[in-house]
Amino acid sequence: MKQRMKQIDESIAHYLSELDTADRQQAVTGMPVPEAKVERLTAKIDALKKEVKRLKALETELLKTEDKQISLTDPDARSMATTSRHPRVVGYNVQSVVDTEHHLIIAHEVTNIGPDRGQLSNMASQACDALDTDKIDVVADRGYYKGEEIVTCENADITVCVPKPLTSNARAAGRFDKRDFVYRADEDVYICPAGERLTYRFTNEERGKILHSTGPPPVRHARSRINAPPVLSVGSSDGNMKPYLSACRPGSIATRTRCGYAAKPLNTLSGRLRRGWAPRTSR
Repeated sequence: MKQRMKQIDESIAHYLSELDTADRQQAVTGMPVPEAKVERLTAKIDALKKEVKRLKALETELLKTEDKQISLTDPDARSMATTSRHPRVVGYNVQSVVDTEHHLIIAHEVTNIGPDRGQLSNMASQACDALDTDKIDVVADRGYYKGEEIVTCENADITVCVPKPLTSNARAAGRFDKRDFVYRADEDVYICPAGERLTYRFTNEERGKILHSTGPPPVRHARSRINAPPVLSVGSSDGNMKPYLSACRPGSIATRTRCGYAAKPLNTLSGRLRRGWAPRTSR
């Protein structure tokens, strides 16, 4: 509504500007403005003003509705969030339950809620009533996956088979995702791709769900069996920026670096240093 009102205001301002331009040209040249042009611009401005009045009346009715929506084509249709390709669709969401043996629709419902995540237990219960049974097996796509809905079905003795959606983007970013970790139910632990057990960290509650957080084991540092490359220092005792080398202790935990930082006078690096090679000098 606000966007449409803004477009109308801009159009009216544009037509008024054209009328002002025509009046200025008439004042300078002395030639009258064609009446057809004036009538055409005036008619457009009057039509837009009528549209503004109509939109203001609709806005008054819109504020009285519960969901702040009015459909001029179908009064019962509503704007619903659907997929990423079509974020909003004005229409309905039809839910259907089909018998796997005879392929007949045994229950259906029309809603104005776009996502299917909250419809699993409702439609499963309607299927039970239609089949006059207390226990059924339900198969649904991953769009119906929701923990609370699955728990409700389990409490009603309804067996549910719903694949869990893959919401992580870790694999696309070059990292491991949940599919790469193995859960051992008997020990209640996860095994990472390297074969390590993920240790328990803490438990918290988020949106009514109990979440157990696990993490990798502490990092074990291995001592080097050989001497690490000497570390390149960037300063000297005489104040001149001449590089020199200092040796590391054998067996120490050191990070192997390709080269250190060095500098010549005026802080200019040589070509070998720019390419990542340290000078071989001795003390």
